[in-house]
Amino acid sequence: MAMGASSAKAVEEAADGAGDGEDGAQLRRRLGRADLRAVPEVRRALRELLRHWGRPGCSEIAELLTSELVTNALIHTDHDAVLTATVGPRGLRVEVRDFVGRRPRLRLPDADDSTHGRGLVLVQSLADAWGVRAHGVGKAVWFELDGGAVS
Repeated sequence: MAMGASSAKAVEEAADGAGDGEDGAQLRRRLGRADLRAVPEVRRALRELLRHWGRPGCSEIAELLTSELVTNALIHTDHDAVLTATVGPRGLRVEVRDFVGRRPRLRLPDADDSTHGRGLVLVQSLADAWGVRAHGVGKAVWFELDGGAVS
């Protein structure tokens, strides 16, 4: 797959009241088909969104898992994708929606392949919750982190 001709179309929203509660903030970004330049851009935007969120190390885990979901959507589909990250009182929810109905498979990485097959294993291992939700056209792969909130 060739890199997309257009850069990721950024639609960033930092909205008061978005997400689960009044303290919520949200990042929303449209990702161009096969545009892997979007991965570091998304990491930077998420880092800014999470600047004051969670215990030490939580935002780095969120960046890693978000990178995996974005990369999977851009590599394994031939369509655009949409990232939504929402911070609320219960934590962080990141969702990457694409427009291909084929569900991702969790598979054990091949020891001989140092670059493929680890993304969903990382998500499963590090997220507090994760899943795949079908849409009319496509699916959304999501994860949640609680950020170490003490209730």
